[in-house]
Amino acid sequence: MAPYETDDSATAAEADELRAARRRKTARYVVPATVVGIAAATIGLVPALADSGDPDLPKISAQELIEKIAASDVQQLSGTVKITTDLGLPDLGGLESSLGSAAGPSGSGEGSSADPSSKLTELASGTHTLRVAADGEDKQKVSLLEDAAEYSLIHNGKDVWGYDSKSNSVFHTTASESDGKPKEELPATPKDLAEDALKAADDTTSVTVDGTAQVAGRDAYRLVIKPKDAGSTVGQITVAVDSKTGLPLKFTLTPASGGAAVVDAGFTQVSFAKPAASTFDFTPPKGAKVEEEDATKAPEHTRDFGKGSADELGKDGLDGLNVIGDGWDSIATFDTGGQGVPSGSEVGGDVGGFLDSLGDKVSGKFGEGTVFKTRLINALITDDGKVYVGAVTKDALVKAANAGK
Repeated sequence: MAPYETDDSATAAEADELRAARRRKTARYVVPATVVGIAAATIGLVPALADSGDPDLPKISAQELIEKIAASDVQQLSGTVKITTDLGLPDLGGLESSLGSAAGPSGSGEGSSADPSSKLTELASGTHTLRVAADGEDKQKVSLLEDAAEYSLIHNGKDVWGYDSKSNSVFHTTASESDGKPKEELPATPKDLAEDALKAADDTTSVTVDGTAQVAGRDAYRLVIKPKDAGSTVGQITVAVDSKTGLPLKFTLTPASGGAAVVDAGFTQVSFAKPAASTFDFTPPKGAKVEEEDATKAPEHTRDFGKGSADELGKDGLDGLNVIGDGWDSIATFDTGGQGVPSGSEVGGDVGGFLDSLGDKVSGKFGEGTVFKTRLINALITDDGKVYVGAVTKDALVKAANAGK
């Protein structure tokens, strides 16, 4: 069947419907509060590769497909997922060895190697394979498969466990007493990522259906989300939506600059059968070192990434955070009160070279500063310590900084 495209554009009403649908019980992969970083909210945890061959499915409009995603209520699943993330960061090279001794034997500094705050950040680059399972909102498991080792994050009722088989280390925390869930959630499935992307479905966004695909052996529609604004670094987002359940199976984000996807995330194998109850059982192995986190104290630098907008992040997240603009061109800005970033020549060595490879020196009404760039997220740090960050171009950041003066 030849691919087709509809001209239906999603509106803010559909985005509101999606936000309401997120409050329903859905199968989510939950991680504790220590999984930090705004970038993690963009990257997520789940991945994929599409099979060849385009299935012949009944035509569907963009609005109908959005409604199908919103109505999806998959409670039980298991499968294998693959995630490839390419932010275009330079090779750390000798920097890793330069920092390794300061970080300790595990390379993560103080704390358990089973702490998700250090372990799951590995998903921010490269290609990784995971096993996932869910049985309602109280039982989820994500396992990161490594060479001759495995890292597992398990949510079972009020308990959240992280286990690193390589170091035989265990991390433990508990869910919030108020709602029975862990303190923090990350958008961790293609469904979560798709709903977050559709929040921007207003008059700055084009949302269309563009043909069909097969993902993990299942027939799916291709939903394409494109920013209309030229200042965004996002080229387009493609979501493969299961034709039967409405569950997004694959999420691909390509940059406006072209080339390989920044994030390619989706299932390679999936089953909607109820996982065995033993899947979510965990007892610390004999001899394992167990680190307990105080469940009554959430780290100040974290928040629930599964809820709220950038404006809400400013209200209950970083102090003094403001958001400039709307939609895809929005820029978050705050004042660190510091002195900006030293140049590579000032720092010297491998670290100085790394800083120079990341940053471009810029100037304007704001004075001088450095733009740190990836293929998706860019950040301008001025020499007087003000920060401007967003999925926008360098020119957009400089313009925002000039307007702030």
